[in-house]
Amino acid sequence: MLVRDAMSTVVLTIGPAHTLRQAARLMAARRVGAAVVLDPDTYGLGILTERDILDSLGLGQDPDLETAGTHTTTDVVFAAPTWTLEDAADAMSHGGFRHLIVLDGDEPVGIVSVRDIIRCWAPVRRQAATVA
Repeated sequence: MLVRDAMSTVVLTIGPAHTLRQAARLMAARRVGAAVVLDPDTYGLGILTERDILDSLGLGQDPDLETAGTHTTTDVVFAAPTWTLEDAADAMSHGGFRHLIVLDGDEPVGIVSVRDIIRCWAPVRRQAATVA
């Protein structure tokens, strides 16, 4: 199975000036665990995850003052829609993260998460167990 079959095509894109509270509200409304942060003036594409927001709150930082740009991961590993789910899982495991931005050329076309991979793999594993 390929990344394109598992990824969410709901891509929330925000700017680096969004506050963490604004980012959290948008992520909650879209029911996504990560946002693509687009900053064409500096690093291009980055990612802000629910974990980044949680870490900031845990440090006692004010979500109305902290910006997405301050908490964005800019050293991003990108996936291609044609990667296998095994490739994506390996990249996540190796990098220690739970989301990959999926690029088609230079355009973000989706995000694949550990949850997406599990959702695809669980039925296949159950089916294989009943056949054996």
